[in-house]
Amino acid sequence: MLLKSLREEVLEANLELVRRGLVLYTFGNASGIARQQGLVAIKPSGVPYDELTPEQIVVTDLEGRVVEGRLRPSSDLPTHLELYRHFPALGGIAHTHSEFATAWAQARRAIPCLGTTHADYFPGPVPVTEPLTAEEIAGDYEQNTGRAICRVPSLDAAATPAVLVSGHGPFCWGPTATAAAHNAVVLEALARMAFYTVSLAADAQPIARELHEKHFLRKHGSGAYYGQVAGK
Repeated sequence: MLLKSLREEVLEANLELVRRGLVLYTFGNASGIARQQGLVAIKPSGVPYDELTPEQIVVTDLEGRVVEGRLRPSSDLPTHLELYRHFPALGGIAHTHSEFATAWAQARRAIPCLGTTHADYFPGPVPVTEPLTAEEIAGDYEQNTGRAICRVPSLDAAATPAVLVSGHGPFCWGPTATAAAHNAVVLEALARMAFYTVSLAADAQPIARELHEKHFLRKHGSGAYYGQVAGK
């Protein structure tokens, strides 16, 4: 089986989305990329999660041609491919229609950083794309969805692990498929907390920039000190 370990990881990432309650039925998908081979492994379209096996994970090239697999790849494959081509740091992508993150996307609102939990994962608000035009929807819709994400101003995908697609839902990513699923779970928690916060205090303001940067950089900066040092 081609890319056996990657297909097993992608399957596990998809199942993690189910375990954490981020997908219903066949909603959502996760993928991973083998950069050296230029190949992507992704969930097949419309297959129930409880029936998925590593052999059913579809392998394509970066142009979307199926290299191995009997099933059709996810209909969101062109979005994943656009992101992989545009952002070399990405090793995995997860797309869900999770309830709270999708609510912010449907409201076309970026998620503000209202507390330090958010600051631990994002250097700023969780951004939201501009709505697709009628021409983009009628054309290569899924690829244009990826392009809309790529157009988010000043997006550093290595630092910002998710974007909300206006009227649609979140796309999350990371250096691996496992990390992408992890970030999708975290994003939903942040979206839920932000929703509750603005429900309790409609005038809630983002935390101070100094506090935000302190929390983000202690995990992700050059002098990060959160967690353990590998090998020690």
